[in-house]
Amino acid sequence: MWNNTLQTLLVGTIMAVGVSISGCDSSQGDAQNQDANAQTSEQTDAADTAVPASTPTKADLDGATAQQGTPVRYDVSAWHTDNVESVNVDDLDSIRSTFGKVISTDENSLDYASNPATKYRFMNTDAPYLDIIDSEKYLELGWYYANPTDSDKEKELSQNHAKKAYKLARQLMGEEGGTLIADMLNGQIVKNKMVGGQKIELAKCEFYSCMLVINKSAAQTDNN
Repeated sequence: MWNNTLQTLLVGTIMAVGVSISGCDSSQGDAQNQDANAQTSEQTDAADTAVPASTPTKADLDGATAQQGTPVRYDVSAWHTDNVESVNVDDLDSIRSTFGKVISTDENSLDYASNPATKYRFMNTDAPYLDIIDSEKYLELGWYYANPTDSDKEKELSQNHAKKAYKLARQLMGEEGGTLIADMLNGQIVKNKMVGGQKIELAKCEFYSCMLVINKSAAQTDNN
């Protein structure tokens, strides 16, 4: 009887403990579920209340048109028919006469390498420029490179400037000089190259400007 009673008590105790543990697990599970549900709810609410990322609005382009113009045409083939006489790179008087009348002279200018130089300007300051910069080492030709959106007058002057540069390049470097100017007007850039016996430091036309820099001290001496 004692054994039966003891067994009954033990069984009852074990069942009670099991129920207690089960109750704890159930409570913990419920608490965890509640926490998870609360977190999910908070995330959902945050997503619902978050300010949407701003997106770029489509610009109103009604009536707006991109600025366009007619590209400048350089009739190099026609210029090539003109006869020219050879000019030495140190013959400044002949070089200046090809560009026309000197409008102003700046004896405090600088050359391509920031050495003291003299600048000869062949246009008024308010007109598309045409310049020669002369120093002990360099001869530089510079002129305004017209943009398609420029006025007809500006384009005409730019064409005239290029024609004079083309002629002078042929005088200094022969037919190779004319080809060099044609390449420049077509967007090619030349650096450190011998052309017609002259060392070209830089030759390019871009950003409204054409520049041809001749290294006088390297003429006929550098065959690289």
